[in-house]
Amino acid sequence: MSRRFAADRRHDPYYHAAQEQGLRSRAAFKLDYLNTRFHVLPRGGRVLDLGAAPGGWSIVARDRVGPKGSVVAVDPRAIEPIRGVEYVRARVGDPRLPARLGLGTFQVVLSDMSPSISGAYATDHARSVGLVRDALALAVEALAPGGAFVAKVFDGDLLDALQSEVGRSFSEVRRTKPPASREASSETYIIARGFLGRAPAEPESPPKARPSPAI
Repeated sequence: MSRRFAADRRHDPYYHAAQEQGLRSRAAFKLDYLNTRFHVLPRGGRVLDLGAAPGGWSIVARDRVGPKGSVVAVDPRAIEPIRGVEYVRARVGDPRLPARLGLGTFQVVLSDMSPSISGAYATDHARSVGLVRDALALAVEALAPGGAFVAKVFDGDLLDALQSEVGRSFSEVRRTKPPASREASSETYIIARGFLGRAPAEPESPPKARPSPAI
């Protein structure tokens, strides 16, 4: 941990508030803001939290959906158990994951995933966009019609195209930066509501008849 990072954290009110409230990470306040503004976590809803470790978003989601709702947390890293949250140890992008989760059963898919930081901004931005695309591909499989998708992404020249890509599957797409995001951070959040449903699979074309050989 760098000295500057440690100093910033000592003076960070969100970090201290998260510690006092047992929220595991300051990121919990970002989701709380997004839900207050956009109402993406319905009572009784089923929520999929991607890249969930250490569990800050899962705790907020569990509390917002209430006892009649459910939260499934997905991460390749181990997560300390959270009461009322199901944990699936897996990597987003694994083609076997959708079937393990249940297709079309979620009202909300959340992604607070971040890439490994290289220090080269264009590279980190592109990797962040790639993670959102992986999360979106899973969301299209996992969401019920009308559902919502929330994903963190680093700002950059690919962002407008990514937002348009998300918009092909939802009736409304917005983006915002929560107050709990550090001022120097380039992160922003895409909020998509009104999932339009999975496109029906195209029927297979019947095999074409081979022409009869000339006699």
